[in-house]
Amino acid sequence: MTQIAVLGSTNMDLVAYVERAPQLGETVTGREFRTVPGGKGANQAIAAARAGATVSMIGAVGHDAYGVRMRETLEHSGVDTDSLRTIDCPSGTAHIVVDDEGGNAIVVIPGANGTVDHLAPGDEGVIASADTLLLQLEIPLPAVVAGAEAARRHGVRTILTPSPTRTLPSELLDNIDLLVANEREAAALADRADPRDAAADLLGLVPQVVVTLGAAGSLYLTRDAAPLVIPAPRVTAVDSTGAGDTFVGALAVALAEEKPIREALSWAAAAAALAVQREGASTSMPYRPEIEAQYTA
Repeated sequence: MTQIAVLGSTNMDLVAYVERAPQLGETVTGREFRTVPGGKGANQAIAAARAGATVSMIGAVGHDAYGVRMRETLEHSGVDTDSLRTIDCPSGTAHIVVDDEGGNAIVVIPGANGTVDHLAPGDEGVIASADTLLLQLEIPLPAVVAGAEAARRHGVRTILTPSPTRTLPSELLDNIDLLVANEREAAALADRADPRDAAADLLGLVPQVVVTLGAAGSLYLTRDAAPLVIPAPRVTAVDSTGAGDTFVGALAVALAEEKPIREALSWAAAAAALAVQREGASTSMPYRPEIEAQYTA
């Protein structure tokens, strides 16, 4: 079975659902509040596990009720948490506002994630045994770089989600095989407004680039083939939180299973389309039979 390692964050998502997000200095009344296990690392781990991979999560949670619940949620989805350490500090949290159009705004408080600034004993072995390593930027950059370097030493594919966006050092980019960014992230990284221009510039830094375009699908560029634009299924979005992580987790599984790139991207888009029709991040992520049914619909 496909083996995927995830080095990244675990957060408890504190989600407020509102008709519209407040402007600066404004108070609005929400219709609902939920606590949902999330974090980009945990989300991608859950998405990949539900899509059919054997997944190991490397990271940290706090010694609190949020940490207990996040570990349980990962394990319930089939994610191995032996490398998810428990730290004597609060777990990470993400404070999310979701409007009635399905859009969101997020503030992340790192908590225990901020202690993941290096690979702990045993982490490199977990990475070495994987087909693919998934990385994001919600933990300290030195750990992300160390993970990418370990993956390169062992011939493991690396996929980076550059979120939250920051300047990426060459020692990280030199060890990334595929960068998956949304339109805003790509624009910020490349200082380009147009997604195609941004993707083309990013292709000078890594061998393959995917820019997700929301309802418009995704754009794929590689150095040895023509660009691909993959449409997304037409659905009504309820909550886009976690959709990008669902896409990445499913894409990692498809690529590890050696699906052709066009099929892999369409399969990942089918998974993300299912996720946006449900509320929450980890709670919205589909299982493999659902993805297959959406993909063939």
